[in-house]
Amino acid sequence: MTALLSRPRRDRTPRLARAGLVQPVAAVLTDRIDDLAVAEAAARLALARRVPVLLIAVMPPDIRRQGDGPFPAPVRAVLARVMPKIGPNITGHIPEVFHLPAGPCSRLAAAGELLTLAARHRAPDVVAARSGPEGLDAFTLIEAAALRGGQFVHTIAPAAWTPLRSPSP
Repeated sequence: MTALLSRPRRDRTPRLARAGLVQPVAAVLTDRIDDLAVAEAAARLALARRVPVLLIAVMPPDIRRQGDGPFPAPVRAVLARVMPKIGPNITGHIPEVFHLPAGPCSRLAAAGELLTLAARHRAPDVVAARSGPEGLDAFTLIEAAALRGGQFVHTIAPAAWTPLRSPSP
């Protein structure tokens, strides 16, 4: 029997994480301006633990897989917006899509479904923005996690707005 030789990767491209017994850090991306802060915080946690980042792109219920690859164009756009910022800093990433429930649904039910998706990937930590779509803000996720006895939810505050300064004449 011959031993398999392991060769280190020389390029800096982000790589998909292997599904195994790793416990990734989940980042809830809701196609808002806070996504960069959420992804960066999740990448910092994941890098400290040497685990991949689970990037959960939240999509409306009417966006489904069309035939243009594994993910539809809106999902690829959300992921492409955050990958340049966190790509070099992470040990791997797992892309995932969460579709908001169609029809009337309680806010805790939507949050519980998202936490179930994160639990399927064995993610003990979920990073979410303080403001988000109805039922998927960090406070609703914290409430749903407390009811379920599940994951720890990290809250990320939106970045403070600063006006652009023009050069003084």
